[in-house]
Amino acid sequence: MSSSGLESGAARPRAVRAQGLRACRFGAVMANVVGEGAAGRSTRTLRAEGALSALAADPRSPDRLRRILEQALVFAGASFAGFYTLGEDGELLCLAEAAGLPRTLCGVRDCYSAAGRGPVAEAHRGREVWLGPKDLAAQSQSRRTPRRAFHLAALPVRHDGGGCLLAVSERPGGFDADDRACLALVADAVAFPAPPVTAEGADLPPGGFSLAMDTGRLRVHDDVLDLFALDPDDFDGRVETLLGLAVPEDLPSLMSVVEADHMTIGDRELEFRVLQPAGPPRWLRLRGRLEHGGEGRPAHLVGTVADASSLRADVTDVARVQRLAAALSTAVTVRDVGKAVVAALRRPLRADRIALAELESDRLVVTVLDPPEPEAWPDVWRSEWRTEWPDAPVRTMPTLAAALREGRPAVWPAGSPLEPALAEVGPGGLAVLPLPAGNRMAGACLVGWDAPHDIGVDERTLLTAAANLAGQALTRARALDAEHELVGMLQRQLLPRRLPRLPGAVAVARYLPSTAGLKLGGDWYDVIPLPDNHVALVIGDVQGHSAGAATLMGQMRTALRAYAVEGHPPDVVVSHANRLLVDMETDLFATCCYVDVDMEEGSAWCVRAGHLPPVLRHPDGRTEIAEAEGGPPLGVVRQCDFPMSPLRLQPGTLVALTTDGLVESPDSDIDTGMERFARQVAAADPAELGPVADELLGRALRSDDVALLLMRYDGMETRPLRESWTVWRVPQAVGHARRFTRRTLRSWGVTEEIDAPLLAVSELVTNALVHTDGKVRLDLTLIGDRLRLAVADASPRSPVRPTSIGWEATGGRGILLVEAVSAAWGTLPVSGGKQVWAEFTVRR
Repeated sequence: MSSSGLESGAARPRAVRAQGLRACRFGAVMANVVGEGAAGRSTRTLRAEGALSALAADPRSPDRLRRILEQALVFAGASFAGFYTLGEDGELLCLAEAAGLPRTLCGVRDCYSAAGRGPVAEAHRGREVWLGPKDLAAQSQSRRTPRRAFHLAALPVRHDGGGCLLAVSERPGGFDADDRACLALVADAVAFPAPPVTAEGADLPPGGFSLAMDTGRLRVHDDVLDLFALDPDDFDGRVETLLGLAVPEDLPSLMSVVEADHMTIGDRELEFRVLQPAGPPRWLRLRGRLEHGGEGRPAHLVGTVADASSLRADVTDVARVQRLAAALSTAVTVRDVGKAVVAALRRPLRADRIALAELESDRLVVTVLDPPEPEAWPDVWRSEWRTEWPDAPVRTMPTLAAALREGRPAVWPAGSPLEPALAEVGPGGLAVLPLPAGNRMAGACLVGWDAPHDIGVDERTLLTAAANLAGQALTRARALDAEHELVGMLQRQLLPRRLPRLPGAVAVARYLPSTAGLKLGGDWYDVIPLPDNHVALVIGDVQGHSAGAATLMGQMRTALRAYAVEGHPPDVVVSHANRLLVDMETDLFATCCYVDVDMEEGSAWCVRAGHLPPVLRHPDGRTEIAEAEGGPPLGVVRQCDFPMSPLRLQPGTLVALTTDGLVESPDSDIDTGMERFARQVAAADPAELGPVADELLGRALRSDDVALLLMRYDGMETRPLRESWTVWRVPQAVGHARRFTRRTLRSWGVTEEIDAPLLAVSELVTNALVHTDGKVRLDLTLIGDRLRLAVADASPRSPVRPTSIGWEATGGRGILLVEAVSAAWGTLPVSGGKQVWAEFTVRR
């Protein structure tokens, strides 16, 4: 080592020197192991040791920890690897670095309690933990459990602060012996991490920055300001100052990184453009990571900004193909595939326009255009422009049709004689890439240049590799799109097409499918009009996301509506649905919240079956989570109680019902989510419920499907007049019912045109007494000039209007008389019987 190196090492802080010496010792140990124990180790283990020893030789590398974790992906077959270390409060183990899949796909959190009993805490205390899918399912006490079969490994990391190496594998067999040996090597390497560059107490590295997420204050290295062409004396320390220099088109992607709400622990990388005092915009590359500040302290976004033009030479075509393959592996729609292809080809090829199209019969259906403006594309395409995307027939482009038949990429230089539909795509050169998928063509990708462009060998290789990858991905995405469309149609058929108009209230509902996997879930809602100006609000959730869950959801919605319309009280409705689900002998269960609202009185009864309680926003803006006692989920226990809890609604009260997909997330529990949901409802303006529902759903994480039902109770402007009479089975029963009706109508000011109602009362009461047993009740209701009289009995059989009656018949004319003298008549089921009603227009 030179003397200058010794002086540099002596000038370092003691902790840094100690960290570097330990890393060097680790590298030496690795080298000895490779040399002495190679005979007894597998080739994979030896390669892992060599790779980790090389990383140990550079203890000051800023991305050293992430590169060490990546070795777990390469040599141990892990899909995710993360390092947890104690936070400053000493109570939480926080994710300091990660590599591989996003942690949310693996059901992994940012932080775990150090005193808990989970795998991370156990490994931090010194015990190795190896869990399979069944073990993970048994330990899970929430619905955050990943739906895929994962194997989990947690190994202690023995260094000054302790910690844990967490690895997740998707392979069916999990971690074998060699995998475990490699993970142990990674854990030993993680035990000697280089000191992280933090937002406080350390100098920023070249090109580094640190952003406080609570205040937006930004610390940057001077060379970052040079990239933005900004003088250090003119920089005010605000992130908005630098954002104002970015090209407006790149601001959305840039904001997605610098906003904490859209980031989790782990690296983020993007390229963006900044305006320069002279010349074209400059491309910059940002790499950042969100770091927890500990209990009571704000989080910081730390990272680096570099000139992207100086980095492009380090990115090979192989790396571009690898990135495209990674992007296409997560693309679930045809448009996602197109966007991934455009992102992989546009800048490396310096192309002016790229189009990706599906081949459907004899038509070329373009799914992604870059640039998207119609003016940038040929006239024949614009002539068939449909909504957002064009639909071009292949027969109008023979050159393209020939390329598709041959199945090989074709390149035409500038000036080639092509049909106008293609010549305008690439006047300086055109590349046509057929997208193969098995023994057929899935589509085509067109790459065009305005200025003359010679396509080299490397570019041809990149085009060929991209075409093969895109063809397979396009076929897979097309199948998923068709499946999603079928699923969406099924979902729409199972949910109400529209909500009914309510007396004295307004209701809106929204449903959003999950963005993970099939867009098919078990969440549902319903609004059921009931007699006597009652309305039932229903929201529920069937366990799981599958066709079985959706089918069961439709059955439960139908059952609850049927029991409600029969006239049962809320607790009986839910109890009947529970017994029905138990008798169906399914492995799924359902949760439900049922609210019966009396629109006349402004009161309600709430029944909960393992579901979230309603949120009430009162007219003065005060919001509360209703204290409604709950019962178990439907389909779990056959004999159980579902208690009813009273609710009081003042005019202007907003009732909000939702499912757990809106309030639960991997980072917070349901209680915290409900409190946040209540605050959002409190801040909403209930005058227009549609925008309120859209705003509430706009905050959903969409890892689960979401149902939302809102009702604003305004109160009825005109309350009906009501009276009831119990008809006793005595010889004078019909006369008593007529006198009660006449007396009630006179008290309401109806003295004229009462003969028809009295005749209908005689016929309906007589039919009930003659043809049924049990109690008979007469109800009178007057709303404005509309009189409704109803006779309820204990028989569920509805009267049938006779088609014809002979002169000799002694019965059957009663219903014909009621139909003749009334404006309308009908029957309704009530609890254990029926109600026959008739309506009349009267003058008061």
